Formats: sequence, structure tokens, C-alpha cells
Amino acid sequence: MSAPAPSTLAIVDAEPLPRQEEVLTDAALAFVAELHRQFTPRRNELLARRGERRAEIARTSTLDFLPETAAVRADDSWKVAPAPAALNDRRVEITGPTDRKMTINALNSGAKVWLADFEDASAPTWENVVLGQLNLTDAYERRIDFTDPRSSKSYALKSADELATVVMRPRGWHLEERHLQLDGDSVPGALVDFGLYFFHNAQRLIDLGKGPYFYLPKTESHLEARLWNDIFVFAQDYVGIPQGTVRATVLIETITAAYEMEEILYELREHASGLNAGRWDYLFSIVKNFRDGGSKFVLPDRNAVTMTAPFMRAYTELLVRTCHKRGAHAIGGMAAFIPSRRDAEVNKVAFEKVKADKDREAHDGFDGSWVAHPDLVPIALASFDAVLGEKPNQKDRLREDVSVAPGDLIAIDTLDASPTYDGLRNAVAVGIRYIEAWLRGLGAVAIFNLMEDAATAEISRSQIWQWINADVVFENGEHATADLARKVAAEELTAIREEIGEETFTAGKWQQAHDLLLQVSLDQDYADFLTLPAYEQLR
Repeated sequence: MSAPAPSTLAIVDAEPLPRQEEVLTDAALAFVAELHRQFTPRRNELLARRGERRAEIARTSTLDFLPETAAVRADDSWKVAPAPAALNDRRVEITGPTDRKMTINALNSGAKVWLADFEDASAPTWENVVLGQLNLTDAYERRIDFTDPRSSKSYALKSADELATVVMRPRGWHLEERHLQLDGDSVPGALVDFGLYFFHNAQRLIDLGKGPYFYLPKTESHLEARLWNDIFVFAQDYVGIPQGTVRATVLIETITAAYEMEEILYELREHASGLNAGRWDYLFSIVKNFRDGGSKFVLPDRNAVTMTAPFMRAYTELLVRTCHKRGAHAIGGMAAFIPSRRDAEVNKVAFEKVKADKDREAHDGFDGSWVAHPDLVPIALASFDAVLGEKPNQKDRLREDVSVAPGDLIAIDTLDASPTYDGLRNAVAVGIRYIEAWLRGLGAVAIFNLMEDAATAEISRSQIWQWINADVVFENGEHATADLARKVAAEELTAIREEIGEETFTAGKWQQAHDLLLQVSLDQDYADFLTLPAYEQLR
């Protein structure tokens, strides 16, 4: 008697979408189901391991480089695989979600790379998950265009040689995709995003002279990188493309991953392309892991923690040295400014700050950097062109002058700044505005002339939580308390109502966003990720 056929994925509680049958084919869903069977149990074990490591940090209030992997760090002989031609020059990368207009604008932006984002810049509605996949395939097939219904402006792709190379970012390991289930269990969002994209586009991208390239978010250990590597090996065999075709860039945006950069590259060495230095998620991770470590771990206002803060500089310089030692690209952080169409003076000041930031990264040895808006591409290009010239990167600059001790990465108290009352107000204002947009399905949101994503909301609510639990006293003499946070949030909600009018306010999700921000900022049990309770409310 033959074995029963394996269960297939079920689409659960989802309204049909136009052209969804092109993405959710039987063959693609069978591939995602197989990924789920093979790798979700290990993913679940690694999520449990995160909790164990967090408990250890709570007990010791410290971190160190891993003694059990010292041999990997000491072995100078290994390198990551050489960069493919399409990823050798990454001097400017633009980031953004995969809606139709953004897809065209990002590909046309003049950046070398587009980070096509299914993660922090995308609220994971079913529509965004499925139609984002469709938009990327349409772009590769050159059958994508867009006409703005308000302005009637039309958008179309430039010639193929002018388009950015796509590096796709799936969701982090912690998120589920509730609309795709196998035997009643939701499939991890990471496997859905990766699986659908890889299955439909791996060969298509090879035919275009590129390949399936990925950014891996919120990695916390080299064991999580090993899981991704095993997924890549399996996936390449499954669709019949050569091993080593996949390339992955890992975001070092958790404090634990900062202590395992070499090991992460080692685990992915046949598929590794580089590491990226983030800011908001990195700071969020510090708060999350050291939240009971006492006053020496209390961060000041987020805008006071620049990349020149001593502990941030230790992190970025170690990243450049690590990458170049192993032949990988080092990619710098985000310039999130959105140019104003009305205020030239605001633009002038902001552009000077962006230029200074990108000049610093280029001179520190980074091979490229991120921007959030096409108008920033020329500024970042100029900074890297001035250092790189005709060279595609500066991986030959080994930064052997850099020496970082374990304590340097968590020396938060070396920063000469304190939390302020205005910082609390800003965290509340930005948090409410971002969460409200996210609950309406928008993941990349313009707030106060900055392009914000989910990492912004995470650091905002984390700082509110940390300041209250550390009994911070602001410069005006007020104590950070739950009652003060509630008062500021109520005032902010009233100000928003007056600013946008009653009709627009009522049509939005403002009260819901206010309540959710206070929930994750004031609960004694600190939620691992804001997006977990938020996803329960996302419809």
C-alpha cells in the first residue's frame, strides 16, 4: 500500500485577491509546505533558545564572544564566496516596501541595490504579502506600470541596465503567516516570503544575469544563520539551480548577533554576501536584552544615540573589520530623511547631515549604505564615489587598526546624554502615528520628515518602558511613570484629532494605536516584539 500523500497548505480566512493564482500555485505552495515540514521545528527550537539566552543575560548583565567558536574566529584561512557581478558594487542601496509604485521608483532610483522589503517596511496584510510577490515578478518580466489615481502621473521601468539589483527581505523568524496553514499550524512568515519569491523567481533572475539575493533580518545567533544556510541548500536542490547561487546579507541588528559576526559569516560562507549595520532595531535589542541591567544600560532619547556614540562606533568598526577580513561587503545604516517640497531650509540642513553621515561611513571603510528616498541617492553616491572612485568596493581595506573588547559593545554609559521629557513626547507621538498607519496596512510611514518603519515603533515603546521601569527623572523634574505616559498619550491623541479633523480621525485607527502603544509600553511583561500583538489586530 502506498504512503498517503502529504498534506497541502490551506489558505485560511483570506479574501481572494486579483491574480493571486499566479503566486499561490499548487507547485509553489507544495514547496512552501515542504520548507515548513523540514525547517519549522528547528526554527521553533531557536526561538526557545532566544528566551534562554535572554534569561542568561538577565542573570549576568553581560555578553562576551563565544568561547566555543574561538577556533572559527582564529582561523584566517576561510572567506565567504566571491560576490557575483550584480552584487559587487553596492555603494548605495534604497529600501522600501513592494507596492507597485515603490517597486518602479526603487528600481529606477539610480541606487545599485533595492532592498525589496516584506519585513519592517511592510505591514503583513494578506494583500501586501501576495501582491508584493506579484509586483516583483511583474518587474522582472517588464510588465509593470503604475498611474497615480490622484495626480494621473504614470510610472514605468527604465532600461534593464539602469535598474537596481533586488535584494529581498523576508519577515523575521518570530512572525507567523496566519493565512497559510498546514494541518492547522500557521507557517512562519519568513518561509512564506522566501519560499514564494525563490520558487517563482530564482531561475528567472539567473536568466536576467542576477540571482536570488536576500537580506536576513533580526538574526540573533550563528545557529539561526546555519538554519538559513540549510534552507538555501535545500531550496537550490529542490528547484535545480547550482549550489551557491543564493546570496544573503545579514542585518546585524541585535546585540547578541554583534558578538557572533564572524560565526554568522562562517555558517553562510558559501552564500554570504555581507553584513549590514542598523540602528533602531539594534538599540531596541539592547533595551530588550539588558532591560533589568540597571541605570548603566538606560538609553537617552533615540535621536541622541548617533552612530558616533562610542558603543555604536565599536559595533560599526568591528563590523567593517569582520566583513573585510572574510571578503564580505560591509553595508552602512539608513538615511531616513524625506525631502520637503515646501521648505528648502529644512532640506539644506538635512542634506548636510546626510552627507556627513555617508562621508563618515565611506571613510570608515563601508562598501555602501542605505537611503530611504530617491532624492538621497545622489548624495550618498557622491560620498562613496569620492572614496571608491572606479573601484566597486573597498574590501581590500582590512581595518586591522580596529580592536574591540567585549565590553565596548555594551558600554552604554559612555554616552554623555540623558533621557528628556521632549524625548518621551516624541516617542509617544511617533509611536502612535506609526502604529496607526501599520494597522491600516502601511509599513513605511512618513512622520516628521523621516521615513519610519516598524523598528521606529519598537525603539519608541522600548524607551518608554525602560525609562518608566528605571524610574528616570527628566530635566524638568518629572518622573517617568505610567501615569505620565498615559497623560502624554492622551494629549497627543487630542492634538492629532485637532490636526486632522474629526472625520479623518474617526475613519482611522487612532484610539486602537494609542491603546496598543500603551499596552506594550506599560505592561510589566515586556513583549518580545510589538508586531506580535499588533498582528492580532491587523485586518
